[in-house]
Amino acid sequence: MAHTSADIELRLLMEAVYAKYSHDFRDYSGASLKRRVQHALLQFECETISELQSRVLHDPRAFQQLLEILTIPFTEMFRDPGFWRALREQVVPVLQTYPSLKIWIAGCSTGEEVVSLAILLREEGLLERSMIYATDINPVALDKARQAIFPIAGVRQHTANYQQAGGKAAFSDYYNAAYSSARFDRDLIRNVTFADHSLATDTVFSETQLVLCRNVLIYFNRGLQNRALGLFHDSLCHRGFLGLGSKESLEFSNYAERFDPVSRKERIFRKR
Repeated sequence: MAHTSADIELRLLMEAVYAKYSHDFRDYSGASLKRRVQHALLQFECETISELQSRVLHDPRAFQQLLEILTIPFTEMFRDPGFWRALREQVVPVLQTYPSLKIWIAGCSTGEEVVSLAILLREEGLLERSMIYATDINPVALDKARQAIFPIAGVRQHTANYQQAGGKAAFSDYYNAAYSSARFDRDLIRNVTFADHSLATDTVFSETQLVLCRNVLIYFNRGLQNRALGLFHDSLCHRGFLGLGSKESLEFSNYAERFDPVSRKERIFRKR
């Protein structure tokens, strides 16, 4: 099959990024990468991907900008409320049987999901005995996640999601509004370790009871999806739980037979 010049340039850019910065986007879904690189060309005012490659190779700040574009998050607190309700009703009762918990949130982005989980765990009496690893490949997003400060503009949607997810308090109890931001209670993330981690190149956090990786696998090709699912499988203890995003599935993966569905609709699975 003949490749266009743009396809070849895109592949070379990803090889260059990996060789220079050790960030591996080579197995990300082609369609998604193309869209994001097209956006980068506009942002950088570059005519071609080769021109963009030259900029990125010679200027680490340009690479940081490109990394922002390639990993741009769409996230909100308690996104897909049905997922969080199922987590609360079907997974939490099992988690409550453990004396201590290790949880891994892979692809934590700017931290909305981390704080959502911390709120749910606090309400279920589990936060104090939980150790949470929140990982992402974007250092700027991780810095934002460590702050637990989110734009006030999103709070109305976050509040509605929280209520639909079975929240047990007033959502406003968890944050203080300051100017254009909502600052969440720092105690919520006291037991969270934020870390730079790539599902394409790094290894696992072992003996976790719960892994959440939501709306990340959709950006990967089949091979990288299988690598990530292998990390989650190896990370989880016997009968540990895995939560995926609403458009993600274990079907057709190498790991379909190694998990039982807890809620197929909400994409929650349990390791066999």
